[in-house]
Order: sequence, then structure tokens, then C-alpha cells
Amino acid sequence: VVENLVTNDNSPNIPEAIDRLFSDIANINRESMAEITDIQIEEMAVNLWNWSLTIGGGWPVNEEQKIRLHYVACKLLSMCEASFASEQSIQRLITMNMRIGREWLDAGNFLIADECFQAAVASLEQLYVKLIQRSSPEADLTTEKITVESDHFRVLSYQAESAVAQGDFQRASMCVLQCKDMLMRLPQMTSSLHRLCYNFGIETQKNNKYEESSFWLSQSYDIGKMDKKSTGPEMLAKVLRLLATNYLDWDDTKYYDKALNAVNLANKEHLSSPGLFLKMKILLKGETSNEELLEAVMEILHVDMSLDFCLNIAKLLMDHERDSVGFHFLTIIRERFKSSENIGKVLILHTDMLLQRKEELLAKEKIEEIFLAHQTGRQLTAESMNWLHNILWRKAASSFEVQNYTDALQWYYYSLRFYSTDEMDLDFTKLQRNMACCYLNLQQLDKAKEAVAEAERHDPRNVFTQFYIFKIAVIEGNSERALQAIITLENILTDEESEDNDLVAERGSPTMLLSLAAQFALENGQQIVAEKALEYLAQHSEDQEQVLTAVKCLLRFLLPKIAEMPESEDKKKEMDRLLTCLNRAFVKLSQPFGVEALSLESRANEAQWFRKTAWNLAVQCDKDPVMMREFFILSYKMSQFCPSDQVILIARKTCLLMAVAVDLEQGRKASTAFEQTMFLSRAFEEIRTCNDIHNFLKQTGTFSNDSCEKLLLLYEFEVRAKLNDPLLESFLESVWELPHLETKTFETIAIIAMEKPAHYPLIALKALKKALLLYKKEEPIDISQYSKCMHNLVNLSVPDGASNVELCPLEEVWGYFEDALSHISRTKDYPEMEILWLMVKSWNTGVLMFSRSKYVSAEKWCGLALRFLNHLTSFKESYETQMNMLYSQLVEALSNNRGPVFHEHGYWSKSD
Repeated sequence: VVENLVTNDNSPNIPEAIDRLFSDIANINRESMAEITDIQIEEMAVNLWNWSLTIGGGWPVNEEQKIRLHYVACKLLSMCEASFASEQSIQRLITMNMRIGREWLDAGNFLIADECFQAAVASLEQLYVKLIQRSSPEADLTTEKITVESDHFRVLSYQAESAVAQGDFQRASMCVLQCKDMLMRLPQMTSSLHRLCYNFGIETQKNNKYEESSFWLSQSYDIGKMDKKSTGPEMLAKVLRLLATNYLDWDDTKYYDKALNAVNLANKEHLSSPGLFLKMKILLKGETSNEELLEAVMEILHVDMSLDFCLNIAKLLMDHERDSVGFHFLTIIRERFKSSENIGKVLILHTDMLLQRKEELLAKEKIEEIFLAHQTGRQLTAESMNWLHNILWRKAASSFEVQNYTDALQWYYYSLRFYSTDEMDLDFTKLQRNMACCYLNLQQLDKAKEAVAEAERHDPRNVFTQFYIFKIAVIEGNSERALQAIITLENILTDEESEDNDLVAERGSPTMLLSLAAQFALENGQQIVAEKALEYLAQHSEDQEQVLTAVKCLLRFLLPKIAEMPESEDKKKEMDRLLTCLNRAFVKLSQPFGVEALSLESRANEAQWFRKTAWNLAVQCDKDPVMMREFFILSYKMSQFCPSDQVILIARKTCLLMAVAVDLEQGRKASTAFEQTMFLSRAFEEIRTCNDIHNFLKQTGTFSNDSCEKLLLLYEFEVRAKLNDPLLESFLESVWELPHLETKTFETIAIIAMEKPAHYPLIALKALKKALLLYKKEEPIDISQYSKCMHNLVNLSVPDGASNVELCPLEEVWGYFEDALSHISRTKDYPEMEILWLMVKSWNTGVLMFSRSKYVSAEKWCGLALRFLNHLTSFKESYETQMNMLYSQLVEALSNNRGPVFHEHGYWSKSD
């Protein structure tokens, strides 16, 4: 494997070969390679090591696989007895194990790293023995021993790193203490051991291992003191401050003294602002008297710290309720920095502290003092100005929360005074809106309008500005202005580039304002405005419950109003609006609810309400079938979230039946074949679903005689016939066998079979025959319906026109005529127009036979026509003479074989 790796250039199988080597090396020892000499093994190991060093870009090998190659090479080399013969060979093994161990340590494989470090230690001990045993000059021997000890020091530090990473504090501390003992002989290693302990201290502190962190930081400080040339006082102070902080985090009561001693020692090493601040922080944790705190404060002044640092100390004192010291310190700071251009910071902090302690009168005096200084040339910096505004707004907000709007306005007014005419930024408009809100709560509408107008002048595209414009318009009863504000508000909220969206999102949903707007409009009797807000809310909200509530409220407003509207284009628009809202509700109901039973029950209850509403709206759309279908389909969809009991299943079936009826009608009226196919295909899917529901209901209840079954049969037949379904015949096989089908059903099948684009005359014939048979079985027979069915059957069997070919034998058709004659003979109710039609049909058939030289048949059919003539009453006189004369000519011609005697007038129609 090694030979193949070294000789093959960039083979795609290299990664697999490396992984195989790595997994197998654990099972290989010197005995298993007895046939290979040490020299060969050593050569193999060196080649593998060197080859791994040449791997660069373009090779399919990652960093861990390179480490594995190094590891395998080192393991092979360690099997060679010849490798231990010389000090150079042992030193090479030490170097290799140290490097590989470091690599595994960085890769996070601590177990193999420890194995390599342990092997390095064993080799170091072996090398040290060899050094002692050979005779060399003392100076050379000392140098070589130092080299061995340096390597041992590094291995120990690596082992300590591995132990810390594995959470083995005891082993890590033993390794570091061994290294510390070696520093007398290896002083150059002091700095690296100091940094190692410091890093251990930070890492363990992050993991809340305070005891271990204190040990490492203490060791870092002790070791750092041993070599102050490489470890400066700043670093030593940093270690001590970290140690003091660690004691505070560990237990500020138990280790208070240790924390204070550590920070004092840090400040002796190197006095700095972090050290002084930490000392003050520690002092405030204990039972330090005000006198002691004052001494510490004066110490800060003596070392000439910055104004910002002094203010932070003052704030720290105030935050720990050491007001007397804090305010005294502020007085000293103010005097000390009175000539500073940042003196305003002192006054601002003083104001903030006074406000936090409810000393509002004194705070107002300070604000006036700040304002006077600001106006007389000692202007606040931008940073200080923002700080002051935040303090004033915070105070105003706290007053607003307790509904003290007058006080809130006073603090906002202080903030307003600091704005100049050329500083009207976005915060200024926000301030105007806040003031407008206070004015509205105080019912000072004119002042509120002034504030909002100012905000609109500087920031009209702000959602909150538009919201307050809306509120004022609603209060004034200006519906048009309120609607315009709502529309603008919605445009801003849906504008992806709007900078205000992030601001709104921080306070909750971007639709929060729409919800508040709807509520406010309702409270003030502006229903039309509220409807628009609710509509937008349902459109844009992501919250399920909020959308459902908004849609329900909107529907409750619109339903009574629409019910009273006459049919018009406006009503259609309102219906479209309702359909859109219901669809939004359906989308929200479709989103996952919680798995708790209450959530599922809640969804079912909501769906029931929307299902019934959609149903009722569908019923109202009897003049608009397309809209009716949409509402029925929506009602069906809503019902899918309801428990599938019998009532719901019947409702679903009815919804689908209504939808199918509309789709079929749309298909019949379609102007293109594509549209017709689309409508019919949609109807077919609905029919299949409806059939499934119907069949399920039949299994669970008494629905066998449900008229729905016949309706579905006819609907499905129409779809299949008009889509030219190849399975139409097999579908009808089961239909013909169905019991209890009525004559009307068969007659309808016949009509559909011939309705374009369908053309199935044989199916129509079969259906009409079955219908006629059923009519004949009736007692008494419905002669009117019978005559119509007979008319259709004869007309289909023998189409008009001499060129048509009969669909069935004339003998069979003759039987229909005879059957009709028998019923005509038995009743006086047979419609005379139908008798006349049969007479004309039989006569024309005779004429057709004659034209085809079928003289006997011609005489037979014409004779049949005369039999029908005998049953005519009002029409008999009109036809009798002419028919008898023509019939006589026909008989005479037949007897004389004279050929055709009929001309074009021989054919009759019922209108002749």
C-alpha cells in the first residue's frame, strides 16, 4: 500500500488507501513483518513521511489524512530496532512524535495525541540514558542535556493542553508544576509557560470552573514574576485583575478579601483605569464605609483619570446606592473639569441620577442649567445630546405608562427645546409623534394636529406618523382622510425598501398598527374605515388567530349589508371581496396548529363557522353560478378541518354536486375546446371525490335510494362522453345493470349521448329503448311521455333524408310503429301531432324504399302511413285525399311495373 501511494501520482484512490493504512497500523507489529528487514521498514517509513510532505494543492487528501500518514510513518519507524541504535535516530523519533502529537492535539483527537506524547517521553528518557552512559566533555554533555530537557518541557506543556481540553485538571496541573520546576534550568521557557497558564485561566473561567481558573491565573502571575523582562507589569496587572474578577464571580462574599488583595496588587504592578474601576467595584461588593469609598475616589482624582472614567465611577456609586459619595464625587468632578468642553456630561449624569431618585425639581434645575450653557456657547456634543434626549424620553415614557400625560409632555418639551431649526432629524419627528399621543390622551386635538403636521412635514413615509394622522381623522369623523391614511399605512408596511419596517418589527408584528387602527375605528363608530383596516390586517398578518379574528369581524360587518343589496356590479365586487377574505382564512386554517387537543378543537370550531358562512353565501349567489361554485368549493375545503360525521359528509357531497353542475354548464358554454376540456376535467375530479363520499355514506347509512346517485351517474356519463373517454363503454356496462333507474334517466342519457361534442347514437338508442320499455310497464301508461320517447327513438333510428343509413333494421323500426299503433288504438289521449309525425315518417320511409327499388317495402310502409291516417281527426281531411290517390298510383305502378311514380313532392314533413 505504501509503495502504491508513493509511486502513483494523484490517484483518486489515495484517500481510501490512507484510511486503510491508518486503520491497519494498530494491528501491525514487528513480528507480523518478520520477513522485512529494519532497513526496509525504515526506508518505507521515511519515504512515506517525505511523500506526505510533498502533498500540495490538487491532491485528494485533507489535513487529517496527512496527519494519519505522519502517524503511520512514525509507528513504522518505531518498530525498527536499528532506529534505537543511535542518538540521532532516537532524536528523530522524538521530533516526529512531538510534531504528530501536536497535530492530533490541534485536530481534537486527544487520545492519539496523548499516545504520541507518551512515546516522545519514553524516547526522551532513553536518549537521556544514552547521554549519561557515553563519555563526552562536560560542556557538550550539559548542552545536550538542556536540549533534552527543552523537548521534555514542550512535551509536558502539550500534555497539559490535552489534559485541560479533556477536563483532567489533576493531570494538567502536575504537568505544569513539573514544567515550573524545570524553569531554573530553562529560564527561556518562562514566558511560554506564563502564557500557557494565562490561557488555561481564561478557558476555565469561561466554563465557570472558578477554582481551576484561580489556580492557573495564580500560577501565571507567579511564573510571570520570575522573568519580568519578558513579562511586563501591564501583563502581570492584567492577570491579577482577571484573578480578582474570577474571585468575584466565584463567590464575592467568601473571596472578597482575595479579590481585593489581587486588584490592589494589580494596581501596584501597573495603575490603570480598569484596575481602579475594578477596585471600586469590589469595594462596593463589601461592607465598605463611605469614608473608605471616598478615599478610593480621591485616589482616582490623584492619578488624573479622564472625565468619562470619573463619570463611570460616579454612576457605579449611584447604581450601588452610595448616593452621598456619588453626588459628592460629581461635585468634585464638575469643579475639576469646569473648563472642559465636555462639562455638560457631568450635568447630564447628575440629572439622570436625580431623576432615578425621584428628585425631579432638582433635575429640572440641572436641565435649565444645561440648556443655558448650551445656548451660551458651551454646546453639547452629539453624543451628549443623544444621552440627554434618552434620559428625558425615558422619564417621559415612565410618566406616560402611569397615564400622567401632562408630566410626560413636560419632559418631552424639555427635549424639544434642545432642537434647533437646522437639526430636524428623524428623532425630532418621533418626539412630535410622542407629544401628539399625549395630546390625544388629554383630548387636546388641536395641539395633537399641530404635532402630527410637523411630523408629517419631516417624515411623511413613517408608519407611526400615518397612524396618528389616521387617529385624528377618525376622531374628527373624516372618513375619507382616515381611509387615505390606512391605504398609505398599508403601502408603507408592504414596501420592502421602507426603513420603518425594522422599527415596527422591533415592537411586534408589522400588522400591529393595522390591528390597533381597526379597533380604534370601531370604538369611534367608523365601520367603513374599520373594514378596510381589517381587510389589510387579514391580508398581511402572519398570525393565524389574528387573521381568523379579522376575517370573522369583517364578515360580520359585510354580510348584513350585502344581503340587502340588489343584484348589481357593486354587489359582485363585494362578493369577490368576501371570497378573498374567506380564502385567506382557509390558508391560515391550513397552516399547522399545535398538537394539543384544544388547538385541534379550536381549528374545527373556526372551520365550522367559516364553512357555514361560505355555504350561506353560495346560496345567495343563485344569479351568479360561477361565484356560487367558488363559495361551495370553499365551504367544502373548510369542512375538511371538521370532524367527518354524517352531517359534514352530506354537506361535502352537496357542495361538490353544486360545483360539478356549474362546471358542466361552463363546459357546455365554453368557446374553445381547451376551455371545455378544462371545465370537464375539473368536474370529473369533483365527481370522483363526490362518489367516494356517497359510497362511504351508503355503507354507513340508508342512502341507497338517494337521488344523488343518479345525478352523479348522469354527470359522469356527460363528462366521459364529451371527453371521448375510451372507458365509456365499460362504465355504461355497470350502468345498464343498475336497478331502479327511471325512464327520465335513460332519456337524459340519450340526449347527452348526442349533445356536441359527444356523438354516440348507438348508446342513445339503447337508452331510449330501455326508457320505452319502462314506460310500457307503467300502469296506467303515461301516454304523453310514451309518445315523446317513441318520437325520439324513431327519429334516431330512421333519420330524415333519403341519403341516411338506418341505425337499426327496418324490421325493428316497424315494430316501434306497430307498438305505437297499438297504443293509439287503445286510447284517445295519444297526441294527434305525434300521430301525424309517425304517419309522415312511415310515408317518407315508404317513398325512400321505392327510390331504392324496394317496391314491396314501399307499399308496406305507405300502407302503414294510411293506418296512422285513420287515427287522425282534425288533420285527416288535409291528408286523406292526396295520400289515397298517391297510394293508388303506387299500387297501380307496382302491378304494371311502371317504375317510379313519385317525384320530389312525394316526401312530406310534419309541416306540409
